[in-house]
Amino acid sequence: MRDQQNLEAAWSCLTTWLRVNAPVSYSSLLPPAPEQVIEAADAQLRQHLGFGVPVELAHLWRLCGGVEHQYIEANEEEGEVGSGAFLPGGILLGPADALRLRLPEIDRNDLWGSAVVPWLTGDEAGPESGHYVGAGGVGYWSLPDNLACHKPGCPSIAAYLEAVHRTLTEGPADAMGPDVPGLVWGCLIWDDPETPVLDDALEHWSPVH
Repeated sequence: MRDQQNLEAAWSCLTTWLRVNAPVSYSSLLPPAPEQVIEAADAQLRQHLGFGVPVELAHLWRLCGGVEHQYIEANEEEGEVGSGAFLPGGILLGPADALRLRLPEIDRNDLWGSAVVPWLTGDEAGPESGHYVGAGGVGYWSLPDNLACHKPGCPSIAAYLEAVHRTLTEGPADAMGPDVPGLVWGCLIWDDPETPVLDDALEHWSPVH
């Protein structure tokens, strides 16, 4: 119960910040995932891999079922600003996308080294890296050479979200790594000022700190 309360509090703080400061990113939040969808995801994982959805991830999906990028007219030609990519780790995966990455292909053994589920990715085209969550906490995964997932860098999703909110409100800007938070067209987008990923949108991007 305490862990659930911590997650709900961290999510509320972050989404309140988004609503006030990055309303387009806030609009990208999907409604909570239906309970039957979460239960089905849990059942599939148990059937194919022998473990279920991490409890904290299930709680997060009950708050938000993922994201859907919003149309931004100024972004129409380049399409480089994704309103739902408001976390430094990328976009929040819903149950279907998380399972698509996690379940082994037919006639192939599981390649992951731990009982974890991916929940964030910054590589939407064909996710090959991102953040996972498991009993040990939150860590970074990448294909094909970093799937052991035995060195989490954060104790929980709640702690990760708390760190994001603290970075937004207190700083320092690089507390989460070289990518720092900035606002563009009503969206919260993290980028590295030294080696920016943003191209044309960069001139409209203003660091939070």
